[in-house]
Amino acid sequence: MFGSHVGNGHGAEGNYGSWLRVQGSWFRLLVMAYEKKSYRKAVKAEKASAYKPKRGKLAPLMKEDEKEKASIHELSFDFACRTTRLYQYLTEDAEYKEYSHSKQLYRSGSSIGANVRESKHAQSDADFLSKMSIAYKEADESDFWLHLLHDNGYLDDKQFESLDKDLTRILKILTSIVKTMRTKLGYDKEKDK
Repeated sequence: MFGSHVGNGHGAEGNYGSWLRVQGSWFRLLVMAYEKKSYRKAVKAEKASAYKPKRGKLAPLMKEDEKEKASIHELSFDFACRTTRLYQYLTEDAEYKEYSHSKQLYRSGSSIGANVRESKHAQSDADFLSKMSIAYKEADESDFWLHLLHDNGYLDDKQFESLDKDLTRILKILTSIVKTMRTKLGYDKEKDK
């Protein structure tokens, strides 16, 4: 079949030889492309490990006796630090990586502290109440995500109980603040009428 056309200028190999040369060059190109892709992956992996951001020294978290005397500002900041570290643990260090629920807890947990911090510079009592109400809602959402992570096996009982105790303390303080401000502003009297 191939090579039956002798004397066509291609020597004894005929069309078959030119077909092989073309196919061979395609094969070499495929091999080169594969090697280049493999090389790029190796370089990318090397860069990722080489450029992994180094964390600075972590600030110490509050001890239990300090938490009993702490303000809502200090408690919410400490909880934000804990949720940040939990997110890093669940996405980088844990045996079973978890990204979506832990990110939600990270967002809502750090938002508590951000809204409490904003309330320090509230322009009015109503603005203060608004910020603290949002902080309360974020704390309640954090409670949901914390329970979800625990109930699905991403947190053991000890980890969960420690975080839940801190969050419960924050929720109680925020509830008290919101109720007091609502009473002060007369919002609860309007509902009674």
